[in-house]
Amino acid sequence: MNRRDFSIQTLGAMGLALASPGLALAQGTPVEGTNYVRLSQRAPTSAPAGKVEVIEFFWYGCPHCNHFEPYLEPWVGKLPADVYFRRVPVAFRENPFGIHQRLYFAVEALGLVSTLHTKIFHAIHEDQLKLDKPELIRDFIAKQGIDANKFMDTMNSFGVQTKCNQARALADAYKIDGVPAMGVAGWYFTNVGLNGNEVNTLATVDYLINKSRRAK
Repeated sequence: MNRRDFSIQTLGAMGLALASPGLALAQGTPVEGTNYVRLSQRAPTSAPAGKVEVIEFFWYGCPHCNHFEPYLEPWVGKLPADVYFRRVPVAFRENPFGIHQRLYFAVEALGLVSTLHTKIFHAIHEDQLKLDKPELIRDFIAKQGIDANKFMDTMNSFGVQTKCNQARALADAYKIDGVPAMGVAGWYFTNVGLNGNEVNTLATVDYLINKSRRAK
């Protein structure tokens, strides 16, 4: 989903097998400038010492992020111990991105990512619930059996707003202009448009993880 016109290059081959760490890139070794970009200035990282940070930049309302999620989730589940993975929701503008950004950070703050993250994608893209207004989010959260008052208080908290500000600065540092996108070690950026499909994208991320390890 593009920053300005919210369009994206047509996705390549559909129905491919789910990717897993170490999967070979179909077209061979990833090429800088073709399959990934190296930043001229390193973006901030928050990975613990000795770990390689990998970031997924996403937006709940993006259909391509929704399609990417079934590829990403099993890949994340098999990442080695020295990889520090995190998700960063983008906000190209306040509406409708900002409320979804706060939604994710509230989910994260309350330890509900494994419970709610996939359900939110499903609610938006399968059930056609936009979840772009506080009352819609409150109703959805209550139906999940979660304390809606506590959730909304968290969503509107200073801590979540701080996370949003940090996320916007990080997206700018990585020069993110569309999602889904992946950042590696503060130096590298890649996405589906650069690799043709989701499987190749994650294989490129595997390559960049190994490249970052060797650089230490």
